[in-house]
Amino acid sequence: MVRWSAPAKADLRSIFEYISRDSPHYARKVTQEIVAKVDVLNDLPKIGRVVPEIGEPAVRELSLYSYRILYEIHTDHIDILAVIHKRRDVRGEEIGR
Repeated sequence: MVRWSAPAKADLRSIFEYISRDSPHYARKVTQEIVAKVDVLNDLPKIGRVVPEIGEPAVRELSLYSYRILYEIHTDHIDILAVIHKRRDVRGEEIGR
């Protein structure tokens, strides 16, 4: 089961709001595609790569457009930790954990 952390939900809302300034249609498309990509984790939790800045096997990421979807695998669920821009370095940051 995939669970979205409060910070990850806020990230998704921020992405939607930012893109919708130029294109509400594209904002919906991008956020819907992010959610769809995350849904794949229910069946394939290890599909993402280990986040290099963190280096823990349970903390992984998926990539879509210019965004990194960070998540953590637990025994009985998956937590979506953050949805961030690819240029952002997560070293030393709290990312929804």
